[in-house]
Amino acid sequence: MNQILKNFGILLIVLGVVVLVIYTMNPPVGNVLLILAGLLMVGGIAAHVILNKIIQ
Repeated sequence: MNQILKNFGILLIVLGVVVLVIYTMNPPVGNVLLILAGLLMVGGIAAHVILNKIIQ
């Protein structure tokens, strides 16, 4: 369980990258996908740092 939590931030970052790929493949209609990708990436980085400090 701890190994899954340690990699949760990385999973969020990868999901952010997937959203950016989807945004690139489709003609952009708005900025919703960019905002979602940014939130996933920033949240993933924060989760990775915080969870790896808590779980050692």
